[in-house]
Amino acid sequence: MSDEKPAREPIGEDARIDALEARLRAAREREEERNRPQDPAADANYRSGNRVLTDLLGGILGGLVFGWLFDKLAGTMPWGLLVGLFLGIGVAFRNIFRMANTRSDDRPE
Repeated sequence: MSDEKPAREPIGEDARIDALEARLRAAREREEERNRPQDPAADANYRSGNRVLTDLLGGILGGLVFGWLFDKLAGTMPWGLLVGLFLGIGVAFRNIFRMANTRSDDRPE
């Protein structure tokens, strides 16, 4: 029994396998570097920009919808829509200014 050879010989080291492993390792390192957040401030700026855009669009669209609904109920077709639009713009800019003022106070020196 001890004199018998195994059915398959173990595969020896192959240069192609080593090269493939090195390429896979390099690809994993590049992918990790690419997915790693570079700058925490850039992420915060991205969130701030999204919030400004959301406030602006939400204010305008909300004002338009409420103005249109008021026009449908009261029968004053263009005026409620216009007043709602300008009120929505005003609310959006007020929210943006409030956010900008609180952000500047929270920044480290």
